[in-house]
Amino acid sequence: MSLPDDYYELLEVERTADDGAIKSSYRKLAMRYHPDKNPGCKDSEARFKAISEAYDVLKDPQKRAAYNQYGKAAFQNGGGAGPQDFGGFSDIFDNIFGEFMGGGRGRQRGPQRGADLRYDLEITLEDSFHGKETEIRVEVSAVCDPCGGSGAKPGTSAKTCGTCGGHGKVRTQQGFFVVERPCASCRGAGQVLSDPCTTCRGSGRVDKEKTLSVNIPRGVDDGTRIRLSGEGEAGERGAPAGDLYIFLHLERHQLFQREGTTLFARAPISFTTAALGGTITVPGLDRTPHEIRIPAGIQSGKQLRQRGAGMPVLNGRGTGDLVVQIEVETPTKLTAEQRELLEAFRKTETGEECPQTAGFFTKLKNMWDELT
Repeated sequence: MSLPDDYYELLEVERTADDGAIKSSYRKLAMRYHPDKNPGCKDSEARFKAISEAYDVLKDPQKRAAYNQYGKAAFQNGGGAGPQDFGGFSDIFDNIFGEFMGGGRGRQRGPQRGADLRYDLEITLEDSFHGKETEIRVEVSAVCDPCGGSGAKPGTSAKTCGTCGGHGKVRTQQGFFVVERPCASCRGAGQVLSDPCTTCRGSGRVDKEKTLSVNIPRGVDDGTRIRLSGEGEAGERGAPAGDLYIFLHLERHQLFQREGTTLFARAPISFTTAALGGTITVPGLDRTPHEIRIPAGIQSGKQLRQRGAGMPVLNGRGTGDLVVQIEVETPTKLTAEQRELLEAFRKTETGEECPQTAGFFTKLKNMWDELT
């Protein structure tokens, strides 16, 4: 069986694929070609190793950038004439001055910390008001149980790398300079596995679904971020795990809109209530009815404020306000008696009942008289 030489072809993704698409394709292929699902099949085992190698490179932004520019030569000891022979610019800088300053300040090599993960969680406005405890299910790379994350087959252990002597770095002479770079034999880990764990294939990690409990405090707003330390991807061969960041998104509410700790609501009222005044009752998120007094003669667009009936302050004391915007509704269905009463009312109008209306038409009349 001939395998594609290109990592993107191996993972069946485009070169422009994002991290999510690469990870999703890898998991699908890893499940299909895993040796446990294809016992005794050498072709499946070879393909599984190849796609694991490809994913190990493409999931890392720095490795992926190097691969995109130099191909596999970027990871071969002494291979290629590109910048990979010299390490990053900071490596050159560190090593130049390290030679003169005694030991240098180069970055530590070894198993890498696990990646941070993001989880988007939708909650209701009521959840935000009261706070709640909820559970989420996430798929992560977790520590392999049989090997305890070491990557070595149970009963065995990793051995010190013979190339770098366990330092994870090798030094090469480049003209007048001595340059350090990650050891290609152990990939900077300082150790090599002679007998890898059959469950995780030596990575120390396996894909697993976890159920996590999340505490949502009172007053959280849209976009609030909650950090669960150590619940991200497991680190390489026992390195610390990354973190899980939960981003909260508020669902649209049927009555209220939120701005900070203030709640806004539109309240349509009849034109008789607007003219004569009265009260309306608005149910709060705390299930308490809030009675709003409507002053006589109120106009559409007028806002009435109820102190302390809004959202709680996050990690603090007090609550915001409830603001009700009045919308005067004109009746569209009238009985004969109602129409008769309104006709009688219209006959008694003098124009003083609605001064804005009277003023508007007076201005129109004056403009017309000037034009004629």
